[in-house]
Amino acid sequence: MSQTVVNACSDELDAKLRACEDRIDYAFADRRLLVAALTHASGAEHRLASNERLEFLGDAILGVVACEMLFHRFPQYLEGDLTRIKSMVVSRQSCTRISERLGLHDFLILGKGVGSAGRIPDSLLSDVFESMIAAVYLDGGLDAARSFAARELVPEIDAAVSGQAGDNYKSLLQQVAQREFGEAPVYELVGEKGPDHRKTFRVAALVGNRRYPSAWGRNKKEAEQRAAYNALSELIDWESAP
Repeated sequence: MSQTVVNACSDELDAKLRACEDRIDYAFADRRLLVAALTHASGAEHRLASNERLEFLGDAILGVVACEMLFHRFPQYLEGDLTRIKSMVVSRQSCTRISERLGLHDFLILGKGVGSAGRIPDSLLSDVFESMIAAVYLDGGLDAARSFAARELVPEIDAAVSGQAGDNYKSLLQQVAQREFGEAPVYELVGEKGPDHRKTFRVAALVGNRRYPSAWGRNKKEAEQRAAYNALSELIDWESAP
C-alpha cells in the first residue's frame, strides 16, 4: 500500500473519530479507546481487538448509573418497581434506541458484508453504546462515564415511568424471555366469567414449560398485560437472586 493511500485512510479515520466525539459530546485523550469501542468483531484483526471486552465493562457501569439515577429520582418507589424500570431502561431495546439517536452506526468499524443490506443489527447497536460507556470510563473516569450515560438514559427513564414503555409488560416479558430462555412467552386463556356484554377473562403467561400466576382483565388484552406483569415479578426476582 502506498504512503498516499495510508495517509488517506488515516485522514478518513481521524475525521470519523472527530465526528463521533462531536456526536457524543466527549473528546478522548486516548483515541485508541474510541477506536476499540467502535470496532465490531467482524472488523477487528482478532477478537481481543474488538469492542466485546469494553461491552462487558460498559454493561456493568450502565447498570450502576441507572440504579443510582432511579434511586435518587424516585424515593417513593419500592425495590420491585425500581427493578422493573431498570430492566427496561438498560434493555437491549433501550440501548439500541440510544445508539440510533446518537447515530453511532455512522462510525462503526465493520467487516465486509456486515450491514451491507443497509440495516445494522440491533444487537450490534446495543453493544456499541455499552462499549462507548466503558471507553469513556477508561479515558476520563467514572464521573465522565456517569455524565455520558445519564444524559442518554433520561429519555428512556421518562418514557418508562410515564407509561410509554413501562406499562407494556408484554413487550418487556418478551425481551426477558428471549434473552434468558431463547423463546417467546405464550398466553393461555384459563377462564372467563360474566354475561357476554360484561365478560372478564383470566389469562396465564407461559415461558417454556412454566406457567406463571394468572390474572383477570376486562378484556383479553388487559388480562394478558396483567399476566405478563405477574410473570415478570417472578422472573426479575429470580434473575436478581444470588
